[in-house]
Amino acid sequence: MEWMRNLKITLRYERKEYVLENTTVEVDESTGTPQKLATYKQHYDDATKVVFIMVATMVPKLQNFYEDYWKYEMFLDLAENFHKKARQERYEVVKALMACKLNEGESICNHVKRMQRYVERLEKLNVFFDKELVIDMVLNSLPPSYDHFILSYHLNNMETTWIQLHNLL
Repeated sequence: MEWMRNLKITLRYERKEYVLENTTVEVDESTGTPQKLATYKQHYDDATKVVFIMVATMVPKLQNFYEDYWKYEMFLDLAENFHKKARQERYEVVKALMACKLNEGESICNHVKRMQRYVERLEKLNVFFDKELVIDMVLNSLPPSYDHFILSYHLNNMETTWIQLHNLL
């Protein structure tokens, strides 16, 4: 996911991001217009550069596997394979986040930090939560001994950030 994000940033900077989204449609030199031939040549040249950028930025194991792929097929294969892994990781992190409950006597600091790490990991996987929902999830994870705090928090209609909530707790 991070590699793909960095690749897209690089290609956007180079104005070659369109290459990932469109296949190269070959144009017959005898029947194609000069404009279509020029467009095809530009797309082909850009696609070749994108393949080199993609392969050059991969770990050696993936370089060996993808060195003979054409950019569009490589992109589709990578997206399919890594989407499955990202989906599974997202499921595991959401499961862990939802199971987060503070037990009596445990450190509130460690608990809030653990929940924050789960949320940050989900953001890296392109899952974003409304900040109020995250605060509600933290409050919901607290044991009954925090009921008075939660009631006071809601009665005062507080707007807080992670850090402010952490300090209040």
